[in-house]
Amino acid sequence: MALPRHIAIVMDGNGRWAEARGEPRTAGHRAGLEPVRATIKECSRLGIEALTIFAFSSENWRRPQAEVTTLMSLFMEALEREVAELHVNAVRVKVIGDRRQLGVRLQQRIAEAEALTAANTGLKLQVAVSYGGRWDILEATREVAKEVASGQLRAEDIDEARLSAALQLANLPDPDLFIRTGGNHRVSNFLLWNIAYAELYFSDILWPDFDAQALANALADFEQRERRFGMTGHQVSGAVSGGPSA
Repeated sequence: MALPRHIAIVMDGNGRWAEARGEPRTAGHRAGLEPVRATIKECSRLGIEALTIFAFSSENWRRPQAEVTTLMSLFMEALEREVAELHVNAVRVKVIGDRRQLGVRLQQRIAEAEALTAANTGLKLQVAVSYGGRWDILEATREVAKEVASGQLRAEDIDEARLSAALQLANLPDPDLFIRTGGNHRVSNFLLWNIAYAELYFSDILWPDFDAQALANALADFEQRERRFGMTGHQVSGAVSGGPSA
């Protein structure tokens, strides 16, 4: 099977999953932790290079305060409970997003988790918290602009590679496969620069019900895609077969 090097996932549907069962939305967020574990385990088993999951967007701060507080508490709990096992399994953990909006204790836990797993050579796990694609691009632009203002970089030397190196996913391959659960067909300001050529896969499954079989279905669909990157199908098939391209 032709596997993606990097998978990005918008884990949508926790609240609706809970509401359908007459439970508070927070119960859905807690139930959503198990498929996170299962997805990390399966990606590690398959040899996927990187997995980036959307845990909390920059827009999610607008949600009811009680839900935001619960989400932050769950994230803290997950860091405290899961990081040791992730470390044993050689998973490298990195949190991407605007940490300035997070509590001091949570920022400390994040730094500790990243330091513990920094040298790990297995799955590269990125957890997007207080993250937005537009924010990411703006922050990268500001960084490059400072280099120009200080004389370290000429404006005419700015290219895609330089801007990419300033983004949150610097030093990682761009996602090949973008998965969104929950039935909505939008990218919701996630990794806007990096998913330019990702294959988009939308599932009606609510995130708490997403399991290894659901991931296998997404991977099987990915395998059937013809990835052209602006070329024609004939060029792509020629490149794959080693023959001349048209």
